[in-house]
Amino acid sequence: MNLPLNYPPADRGTLVVWGYLGSYPFGGMTWQALHYLAGFRRLGFDVWYVQESERPLLHAETFEPTREPGANATYLARYMEAIGLGDRWVLRPPGATACVGALDREGLERLYAGARLVVNVCGAQELLPHHDAIASLVYVQTDPVSDQVRVAAGDGEKIRELDAYDCLFTYGENLGGADCPVPLERYVWHPTRPPVVVDWWATGEPPEERTLTTIAKWRHTDKDVRWNGSVWRWSKHPEFARFLLTAQRVGVPLEIAVSAISDEELAELRRHGWRTRPSALVKSPAAYRRYIRGSLGEFTAAKEQYVATRSGWFSDRSVCYLAAGRPVVMQDTGFRDGAPVGEGLLLVRDLDEAVAAVDDLVARYGRHAAAARAIAEEHFAAERVLGDLLTSAGVE
Repeated sequence: MNLPLNYPPADRGTLVVWGYLGSYPFGGMTWQALHYLAGFRRLGFDVWYVQESERPLLHAETFEPTREPGANATYLARYMEAIGLGDRWVLRPPGATACVGALDREGLERLYAGARLVVNVCGAQELLPHHDAIASLVYVQTDPVSDQVRVAAGDGEKIRELDAYDCLFTYGENLGGADCPVPLERYVWHPTRPPVVVDWWATGEPPEERTLTTIAKWRHTDKDVRWNGSVWRWSKHPEFARFLLTAQRVGVPLEIAVSAISDEELAELRRHGWRTRPSALVKSPAAYRRYIRGSLGEFTAAKEQYVATRSGWFSDRSVCYLAAGRPVVMQDTGFRDGAPVGEGLLLVRDLDEAVAAVDDLVARYGRHAAAARAIAEEHFAAERVLGDLLTSAGVE
C-alpha cells in the first residue's frame, strides 16, 4: 500500500498506543489502529505500538487462536513499515517473557517510564503490574454502554480497572444526554470519535459499481447488557431487520459483506433483494480499502445496544467511507449533533426514512459525495480528533 505519511519532526515526546493490530489481523481492526498511530505521529509525537496482552492471538493466516507469534509479528511488522514506523513496535506474545520487535523487556519498561502518554484503544491491553510506571494512561472506549453499566452495578473488577486511568474517553458522544438511559456514575467520560487519516482514502476514481455496501458481523452472542429491566443486545441483526425491505424499495443495489450469519438468515436477505458476499473476501486491509473505495456509498444499521440507548456512537468503518467521498446512510444512534447531517451523512430511524435517504443520495450523488469528504476532513480527520483528545487529557 502506498500511503502518504506527511510526518513533522517527532519533537513532542514519546506516545505509546495499545490496540488490536497484532492480535486481530482483520482489515477494519488494522485500519483503526493505523489511524491512531499515524494521527498521533502527524501531531509530532514519537509514536510506538506495543502489545503484550495475555489473551490469545488470532493467527494472521489461519485466524485460529494461537500463542505462537511468528505470523502475527510478520503482519505487525508489515503494517508498521507501511506507515513509516517499522522500527517502533514491540510484541510480547501471550505467556512469554521475551519481546519481539524493536525492544527487549528492559527496553520496553524504559519506554513506558519515558512516555508522555499511553493510549489504550478499545481497552485492548489489560493492565499489568509493571504498567504502574506509566506517567499518564488514557482509555479510549470504542464500544460504549457496557463499562458504564458495570460501574453502576458496582462491579468491583471494572471499577478497579478504570480507577487506574488518568482520563477516560468514549465513542458514546450522547452519554449523559436527556434521551440516553445509560447510567453515568463515578467517572467523567470525555466524548471522542473514530479518527481517520483522510488522504489514505482519497480517490479520484468514480465508484466501480453503483452499489451501496457495508461490512458486518451479523450476529454476536456475547456482550449483551441488562439494566433496569431492559436487555440491550450487542448485535446488528435485530436492527438490520428493521430495514429488511429497503433493498426492494430503492433503485440501487444494497450489499453486505457479511460473517456470522446462518444459511437461513442469508437466504432471507437475498429473498428481500439484498446482495451478499462473504466478509472473508474483504478481510485484508488492502481488500477492505478497495471495497469501500469501489462502492457508491454505505448503507448500514448499528448494534441494538447503541441504537436503543441513544448512545451517540459512530462507526470507524463509516468514517473510511466518508473520507473516500462515499456518502453514508446510517441508522441513527443519537449522533445527530456530532456532525452536519443531511448531505454526505444521512441518519435514519425507520424504513421510510431509509428509502427516502437512499433515493436522495442517488438523485444528488455529486453533492452528497463532496459533502461526505468535507465531513471527514472537518469532523473526523485524525489530526483534529486526536488533537482534541490530547487537549482533554491535558497534554500540550
